[in-house]
Amino acid sequence: MQLKGKIFGFSKDTKVLLGIYLLITSIGFLSALQFVNVTTEGSPQGIEENYLGNEDDFEAEELKFAKSEKQVLNIVHAHMLSMAMLFLVLALLVALTPIDGFFRRFLLLEPIISVLLTFGGIYLLTKGFLWMKYIIMISGMLMTVSFVVSVLIVAYWLVKKQKV
Repeated sequence: MQLKGKIFGFSKDTKVLLGIYLLITSIGFLSALQFVNVTTEGSPQGIEENYLGNEDDFEAEELKFAKSEKQVLNIVHAHMLSMAMLFLVLALLVALTPIDGFFRRFLLLEPIISVLLTFGGIYLLTKGFLWMKYIIMISGMLMTVSFVVSVLIVAYWLVKKQKV
């Protein structure tokens, strides 16, 4: 089934619904980014400390304890499931727009790959693969950029009138 360009056939009510969906998911996603920034200070070292703790650092301003395996599995499970659904819906919305080529494929696939790398990376980090903190940070940034660009593209095509 061809999805490309089908966004133009949506009723005004459907477009409003999708616009509200984009707004709500954007608020949720961006507030989660603020939480990540507060808990990790947006640095690889902060990511490591957030999950592995900093009990050995006697000069740390804030004491952080290592997360248990149960806590890590809960974080990974909840985020992978919910973000996979979020990015599936967003990818389907992007697929409905008239954009094509590499950029389209990138926006359809990259966020799902980043979810796997980010949250799989968190699990591997807690298992001793300390270099995963860099993968987590890079994939998290790519996921964020993909999210924002996808939302902006879908929002643009929701309000754009199709040329007849």
